[in-house]
Amino acid sequence: MAAHQKKAERLGAHLIFIDESGFLLIPNVKRTWAPRGQTPTIRYCFKHSKISAISALAVSPKRKRIALYLQFRKRSFKGRDVKRFLQQLFRQVRGPIIILWDGGKIHREGTVKAWLAAHPRLHVEQFPGYAPELNPAEFVWCQADSALANSVPEELESLKAMLVTTKRRLAHSQELLWSCIYASDLPW
Repeated sequence: MAAHQKKAERLGAHLIFIDESGFLLIPNVKRTWAPRGQTPTIRYCFKHSKISAISALAVSPKRKRIALYLQFRKRSFKGRDVKRFLQQLFRQVRGPIIILWDGGKIHREGTVKAWLAAHPRLHVEQFPGYAPELNPAEFVWCQADSALANSVPEELESLKAMLVTTKRRLAHSQELLWSCIYASDLPW
């Protein structure tokens, strides 16, 4: 069993995996079926607009349930946004918490570090550099990319609506959430 799991068991803590991503209006193309000789084409107008997302997969202390927390923004996340996200998590998740995330710059900003230091029930662990395959929250993005495949949202509002639909589907399926955990290379 991995060290983070032993520590979580010892503390009776939630394990929370956090990650950020971005979704562009550029179509996400995926292999599909079509009649022979009728290759599908996707036409779109290049726009560099994006929606930024931050997710957290929260595994209960007894490892029976997972909750998904997901927020969207029409701009890139900054340290203060990460702090607000953590504050909301802190209000919704009771008891000790172990946060596992990458060493991203926004996680190391002063406002985030100060807030984390002021809350002793939070313990933070970092994944090794350049190892996204260890973070189960990365696989939330795989689920979203798959749901958005071959679609052509023309405006940010329609892209966000598609992402919210994906969020609902994921949040209501323990099977899909556990698949994110098991897809990672993290020993479980």
